[in-house]
Amino acid sequence: MKIAVIIPTYNERQNIGPLIDKILSLGIKNLSTIVVDDNSPDGTGRLVDRIAEKKNGVMVIHRSRKLGLGSAYKAGFQEALRLSNQVLITMDADFSHNPDVIPRMLAKIKNFDIVIGSRYVKGGKIHGFNVWRHILSGGAQALVKPILGICVRDSTSGFRAYKAEVLKKIRYKNIKSEGYSFLIEVIFLSQQKSFKFVEVPIVYKLRAKGKSKLSQWEIYKAVLTVFRLCFSFIAKIKLPK
Repeated sequence: MKIAVIIPTYNERQNIGPLIDKILSLGIKNLSTIVVDDNSPDGTGRLVDRIAEKKNGVMVIHRSRKLGLGSAYKAGFQEALRLSNQVLITMDADFSHNPDVIPRMLAKIKNFDIVIGSRYVKGGKIHGFNVWRHILSGGAQALVKPILGICVRDSTSGFRAYKAEVLKKIRYKNIKSEGYSFLIEVIFLSQQKSFKFVEVPIVYKLRAKGKSKLSQWEIYKAVLTVFRLCFSFIAKIKLPK
């Protein structure tokens, strides 16, 4: 089974080297790392180029400018699928997602289509959030379940493992959402296709190095995405004559 770990980056020079080292130290066979860098001013992409020269299974996609999280995922998916990977893992570059969880995710993916590293199932935790971040995160989950009928508890977690079949069937290239709202839309479309989900508990820690990329605008876009998906789903329902 070929596995690709996709890591979007923007100004993650302090974190990306140690993260790649940690992933490779897991000793997982047939695992490669695909970094998608948005022309980071701090030289993240160039650093990964140097790492790739010394270590097998590491590559970087260089993009011309900051194009956003959603399009970074799509670029990573496209390359991973081109290379015939059967499982695609996404994670953040700042160690908020612990690579030690990856073996557990791979064990689960054998019986499920999508594995989500969840902060909100039993055993999951969040360290470092202030009250405002807790309200925003909890509010997003509170909207998603009743409005979209999404069955997972952590629909905005970016720490996931997908079977390649999922991304092909939901036509990920056609997804309109950007940023963290992209994550919600992927779950919504996957549920519409009756794919099987499972959540594994993770301990989410705020970054120790570098600056957070999450803005208030990202939160607003996520809320707008929830309503857009709801209205589009309703519009497709054929009412009885």
